[in-house]
Amino acid sequence: MKPYTYPHTIFNAGEELTFESMEVEDGEVKAIITNKVKPKQGPKFHVHFKQDEGITVIKGLLGYQIYGEEEKYIREGETVRFNRGEIHRFWNAGDEILECRGWVRPANSIEFYLTSVYEAMNKAGNPKGDPFDMAYLVTRYRKEYDFIIIPTFVKRIVMPVTVIIGKLLNKYHHFEDAPEPLK
Repeated sequence: MKPYTYPHTIFNAGEELTFESMEVEDGEVKAIITNKVKPKQGPKFHVHFKQDEGITVIKGLLGYQIYGEEEKYIREGETVRFNRGEIHRFWNAGDEILECRGWVRPANSIEFYLTSVYEAMNKAGNPKGDPFDMAYLVTRYRKEYDFIIIPTFVKRIVMPVTVIIGKLLNKYHHFEDAPEPLK
């Protein structure tokens, strides 16, 4: 994996995410991240199996939901924490750009993973992303991250088959330096 320089900013149609720095806290690397989210935009239900995440609102109104619970909202200066393994989503619940500062700990492969997911979305021109790239990422990092909106059959059967086809078609040169998935 090529090293990133900071700040490192990535974009998709609804969000700008900036990795500001990597810090060590209690022996673990922690990613410090800022983001700007367009109104009514934000990541769908997802989970980080091996990381905790915290988000503090700098400007705007953030809506969030833990899977199976009611939607909640926080305003400027307030913080929400998502524990590892907790299925969650968040979005801009206001009419202006939402600005937040947050962290993910331990950082693990989050920067590579999200950079690659955003690149796949931009490459395809839609939130589903390039099918070969998304199949590769979802399959390779399945023990670290999950998108709940993708049906289980697709994740367990269709995507692994797509990865095999992608390898036969030499579609994955840009992933040669991908970090190893965690066990």
